Amino acid sequence: MINVLLVEDDIDLATTIVDYLDIESISCDHASNGLMGLSLLATNHYQMIMLDINMPKMDGLTLCNTLRERGMDIPILMLTARDSLEHKLQGFEAGSDDYLVKPFAMKELVARVQVLAKRRSGEARRLVLGDLILDVSQRSALLNQKPLKLSPIAFKLLEVLVRASPQAVSRQQIMQAVWGDEQPDSNSLKVHIYHLRKQLDAELSSIKLDTVSGIGFAIKNNNENKNDSEGAL
Repeated sequence: MINVLLVEDDIDLATTIVDYLDIESISCDHASNGLMGLSLLATNHYQMIMLDINMPKMDGLTLCNTLRERGMDIPILMLTARDSLEHKLQGFEAGSDDYLVKPFAMKELVARVQVLAKRRSGEARRLVLGDLILDVSQRSALLNQKPLKLSPIAFKLLEVLVRASPQAVSRQQIMQAVWGDEQPDSNSLKVHIYHLRKQLDAELSSIKLDTVSGIGFAIKNNNENKNDSEGAL
């Protein structure tokens, strides 16, 4: 079942949305303001967020921006009565993935929830994987609090892998994401992978760049796997 969070101060609208999503087999928690939303996000896992802009205590734009600054890549759908281009741009600049203007049809809301819940957002500005921290805005990376010396291509490669972690990314997907339509020969990818792995291994961290036979590459935090194993004992 899809599990989502609705942050909306209009109780009547929130009740209608929660009830309708339940009919569509979508579990929906509700917070009436941004601070309550932050509290729920700290203790629960959601596949996407529906976020109203005009709210007390913490408005939707501030909450969205806060989540992106913290590196959260959960997809966000803005719900608002503001339908001007300027207001839409403000939402996207804050890090939202999609925009739905009130009043809206519940079927359209469900369709957008189902699409967004299947993917991670590309709007996070700070990505964290164990001891590895990527600042997407500054195009810089820290491992064990030490800066990594990365070329623009190497940083983009690392970003693609971290966003997908712990899943593997195919060689073709990486080539397309890093170089676009003007792709070099496959040896270029091998060289960048080699140098990136060398930097990661030099820091003796829990971050490992693995080759996945027949698929491509995956970057993982081995401490997470260790903790999961210990918790299963």
